[in-house]
Amino acid sequence: MPEPLWTCAEIVAATGGRLVGEAFAATGVAIDSRALEAGDLFVALPAERDGHDFIAAARAAGAAGALATRAVGAPCIVVDDTLAALGRLGEAARRRAPDCARGAVTGSVGKTSVTQLVRAGLGLAAGEGDGAAHGSVRSFNNHIGVPLTLARMPKNTRRAVFEIGMNHAGEIRPLTSLVAPRAAAITNVEAVHVENFADGEAGVMRAKAEIFEGLEPQGTAILNGDSRWFEDLKRIALGRGAKVRVFGRAEGADAQLTGFSASDAGAAIEARIDGGPIAFSIRQSAAHWGPMSLCALLMMRALDVDLSIGLAALSAFEPLSGRGAERVVALPGGRLTVIDESYNASPVSMRAALEALGARKVVGRRVAALTDMLELGPESPARHAELARVIEAANIDQVFCAGPLMRSLWDALPPGRRGGWAPLASDLAPALAADVRPGDAVMAKGSNASGAKTFIDALTALGAPETNAP
Repeated sequence: MPEPLWTCAEIVAATGGRLVGEAFAATGVAIDSRALEAGDLFVALPAERDGHDFIAAARAAGAAGALATRAVGAPCIVVDDTLAALGRLGEAARRRAPDCARGAVTGSVGKTSVTQLVRAGLGLAAGEGDGAAHGSVRSFNNHIGVPLTLARMPKNTRRAVFEIGMNHAGEIRPLTSLVAPRAAAITNVEAVHVENFADGEAGVMRAKAEIFEGLEPQGTAILNGDSRWFEDLKRIALGRGAKVRVFGRAEGADAQLTGFSASDAGAAIEARIDGGPIAFSIRQSAAHWGPMSLCALLMMRALDVDLSIGLAALSAFEPLSGRGAERVVALPGGRLTVIDESYNASPVSMRAALEALGARKVVGRRVAALTDMLELGPESPARHAELARVIEAANIDQVFCAGPLMRSLWDALPPGRRGGWAPLASDLAPALAADVRPGDAVMAKGSNASGAKTFIDALTALGAPETNAP
């Protein structure tokens, strides 16, 4: 029987709730009855479907008990507001692990990848017997995901890393205060979510800088020295009493990228960390992985992970699903390489993905299947059309565009590169699947809500996955 994560008495004390039914102990915390594991505390959150409607399903799946606003079956702990109670449970988890070194990561692009890189390093350190590790799973970075990740943190955790995201101003502030990180990183600031900010990218920068407000005294701010917002972010971080650490190609950076050589198998990186030269390999080939790797290393160092362990974690890290993961599909007459960048997109990440596709050695063609980049504001049509120059420079052979915004790119492409356009990815996917040939490399990318994963599903359905590409 696993050691309880939370006893009933601890949950009551943390949330201010009252127990209905017999006492219980929970080995985990869940908010989705479909993903619940036996022994979990099920938190019935308000949503499009009221979480209370799923308490019976959670109990059938083995939930130890529920956190609810009314007694729906037993045992349960009744509170006034389950989301607020989840936050209090997360805060209690942080307070009962006072020696845990916590990191927080945000940014317009790359925050999930950097968080998972750091988490891999913390896990490797833990595997070496250097204390327990904890971190965000997938993109649990909002007002639900951050307190849930904290609430799942065991009391003996020595190191943890949390991803923190935002769409609007004021969303990071309460989350960083909840995490109270020792170190906070901003991967970059780009024109993402700008339609939600009257002053555009400057507003995005200030919203990202909210992450420094939760830093522990004399905490570390990790910044991208190549960002045009670097000086602004440095000023804000120093104003919060933080120690600033810098990554990027910029002269004088604490983690300075001095070389990046991409191949189909990944990339070889050369850098200087605190003045000392290092070289290592990664399994990703897009250029932005160079500085992102260095950002992860600085975060690991701030959380007291040895550099050798950090480098080993980077070298072993596999691309994430939707963020560069590759599949090779067996077709009659050859193989099709499918590059899954479908989780999200912005102008900067789209450029990086297209350039990485263009740098690949292929037997057949380089094909891009793209969907709309969302929340770019009035400049959105121009931002899409500008990709035509990137595609030309990268020598992409064929481009499929789905969505009303991608129509601007379609119109800007020369006829020879036009593979097809449709209002929806689901309308275009059959044409893409019919067009691909053995030897092709196809990259699908777009904002999550615009359906780029539809392309991945259509392509992988063409044949059995043969192997994962290196």
